[in-house]
Amino acid sequence: MKPHKDRAQLDRLLPFVREYQALATKHGIDDIFQDNGGKLLQILLITGLRILPGRHGNDAVDENGVEYELKTVNSGLVKSFTTHHHLNPTILKKYRESQWIFAIYENIELISIYHLKPTDLEFPYFDRWERKWNDTGRDINNPKIPVRFVQKHGNLIYESD
Repeated sequence: MKPHKDRAQLDRLLPFVREYQALATKHGIDDIFQDNGGKLLQILLITGLRILPGRHGNDAVDENGVEYELKTVNSGLVKSFTTHHHLNPTILKKYRESQWIFAIYENIELISIYHLKPTDLEFPYFDRWERKWNDTGRDINNPKIPVRFVQKHGNLIYESD
């Protein structure tokens, strides 16, 4: 096989990608290309939060031990934040005990970050999802939180220039 003409450019950029990964590793992110790792690093550095290791539980914690759920969206592709693939009472309990950070991206460019308290999400979302789960007894597949809701009700903590 013959390499693509852009191979030399990739080779030139790779040391910077490795440097980015080294910074991410320092902050507990094993792979900037998996699970929004690169975006997560940016959010952590802007907010001062620290990652919580593992795939269960909340995503991050602040200096006072308060835990946060972190959500990102590429507003060029979708208009809502996804939540959980198998939302159930256990996950809802966790959600009700967490602070929320919502980061809005346009492709890879961070546009804004909003903070919402669990009380901000209770009646429009958590209460409704709980009633739906109780009615069906089945996990809810990835209910959404619209970007517009977050922008209207959230506390803006970062905005790009």
